[in-house]
Amino acid sequence: MQANGSLHRTTPAGLLVALGIIYGDIGTSPLYVMKAIIGESPIAPDLVLGGISAVFWTLTLLTTLKYVVLTLRADNHGEGGIFSLYALIGTHRNKWLYIPAILGGATLLADGIITPPISVASAIEGLRILSPQINTVPIILCILAVLFVFQQFGTKVIGRAFGPIMFLWFSMLAVVGIAGVIERPEVLAALDPRHAWHLVTGRPGGFWLLGAVFLCSTGAEALYSDLGHCGRGNIRTSWGFVKTALVLNYFGQGAWLLDHAGSKLDGRNPFYLVLPDWFLLPGICIATAAAIIASQALISGSFTLIVEAIRLRLWPKMQINYPSELRGQVYVPALNWLLFIGCCGVVLYFRESHNMEAAYGLAITLTMLMTTLLLAFWLHGRGWSLPLLAVLIGSYVALEGAFLVANLDKFSHGGWVSLVIAGALFLVMLVAIHGRRIRNELTEFVPLAPQLPLLARLSNDEVVPKFATHLVYLTKSDAADQIEHGIVHSIFYREPKRADVYYFVHVDTLDDPYTMEYAVTHIVRNDVIRIDFRLGFREAPDLERMFAQAIEDLVRAGEIDVTSRYPSLQHESVAGDFTFVILARVLPWQHRLGSVHRWILNAWDLLRKLSSSEQAAFGLNAASVIVEQVPLQVAPPPALPLVRVPAHRHDA
Repeated sequence: MQANGSLHRTTPAGLLVALGIIYGDIGTSPLYVMKAIIGESPIAPDLVLGGISAVFWTLTLLTTLKYVVLTLRADNHGEGGIFSLYALIGTHRNKWLYIPAILGGATLLADGIITPPISVASAIEGLRILSPQINTVPIILCILAVLFVFQQFGTKVIGRAFGPIMFLWFSMLAVVGIAGVIERPEVLAALDPRHAWHLVTGRPGGFWLLGAVFLCSTGAEALYSDLGHCGRGNIRTSWGFVKTALVLNYFGQGAWLLDHAGSKLDGRNPFYLVLPDWFLLPGICIATAAAIIASQALISGSFTLIVEAIRLRLWPKMQINYPSELRGQVYVPALNWLLFIGCCGVVLYFRESHNMEAAYGLAITLTMLMTTLLLAFWLHGRGWSLPLLAVLIGSYVALEGAFLVANLDKFSHGGWVSLVIAGALFLVMLVAIHGRRIRNELTEFVPLAPQLPLLARLSNDEVVPKFATHLVYLTKSDAADQIEHGIVHSIFYREPKRADVYYFVHVDTLDDPYTMEYAVTHIVRNDVIRIDFRLGFREAPDLERMFAQAIEDLVRAGEIDVTSRYPSLQHESVAGDFTFVILARVLPWQHRLGSVHRWILNAWDLLRKLSSSEQAAFGLNAASVIVEQVPLQVAPPPALPLVRVPAHRHDA
């Protein structure tokens, strides 16, 4: 978590970390953007100057102004990203805003499946200059396999090398670009935005080239997502260096293209054509390293995004590992292998980076539009006037809408792949949200006070075998004076569970990222206790350790006594045992729900079977946990039209 001071502070180490973490995607865009803009058309000065001008002003208006200057201000206790922005606005005050939030998250995850293949493929295909017949697909798949296998070990060691490698990469981009500009300084005319305007409005088919131009800014969302890792000051300062290097390289490629006006690229990549022959192989190696770092950044970002979604109850529970002591570094095994399968599928389907460009960019335009929408609500909450908001947000909706329309031209050429992936992820999130919401609405809560006398009698009833010394139930009730009827059913009716002390534990996920606190309510002192844990949406719900620490605090304060109440053990001051009970709530009359609700609950039940268990999600030791099925509702079923008739007599 970034403290207020470190959020704004700029340090050499912070700048190097920012270079290594957040600029991989946008930083490797020179590998494919100019090649995508020129395509199969003859190289023409208006196409070259218009394309570079459009790239420059896209980086300026979209990346610099919207993200670096404006969006980075919307930090949620130092954290950024579309889910952090959603939580910052208030997940409870604007109930429908989960739609743009999960749509943006789904499209960002879809982008994470396409970025590694196109980045690595664009770098490796430079080998064809040395060996035109080389099959790059096996090399790409091998690099991706090593990358995804390595995720389980964390990136603590290699992460230290990311910054210096990316510094070398951006320095190479700048030097190569400067050499080209010196040879053809007239390429600087592309700074005039009229060239971009002419490309879009004056050149036949020029508007649709915006789909290729947009590729230069696909990593802009990462600048905001990694706010918590790097800090606003480091991002804004390092972006000046990164943007300069990117622009210089685009101008350098433009200078080479102007020198070859009238010819065609014929599948060649101008990025490699501008490199000196003696530097070609080192350049390919540096580009490949940068592409791997870009892929790593997207994978790590996907893990963080899913963890936030799980904490905010926008995604089913999944197993989450912490491969290193670095705060915020997580590994989600199931997601890792889903991403790997998706990346391999993209490589095998498209095979060439040129073909992947058709699927790239379409999904991320939706992410940017959703961020713009959420940003409008945040700015309005900060007191911005409606006329000013209308001008600002309207301008960006128009700009990003134009990119979206232009990218839709890619739909039939492969863009449908990213939309299908994003659509599937969006559907999973919708089912997770509404399935949980329906089950919560059907859950019955009862007052706790009437149950307390019966709890006391059961606790002292020596005829009933003792179930546990300390019995802990996880409750969904926000109020301390209520519990689910399912807990009452479990304690008294399913199998009477006699215990010396009953605990009701509630976990509340907050809208800020890193809060970790608890509150204790002594309902019946030393007999019935409720503990409420309040956790930020980026905190791991390691419930067993947190509960143990809370109990230690209470014992130290003299508020409870956990010594066993068995006479033979009490004499030796042996601590009593703790047993956790997790209730698997079953809806017995689900077939009587409406068809839509029934379909959602069936889909939700399927997702729960495929996802991590409650025990694993809360970090509970299997040896101390009992999972018990209880009815979600205990009301009697509706009466059936069943009629009793006289029994038939059978004569002997």
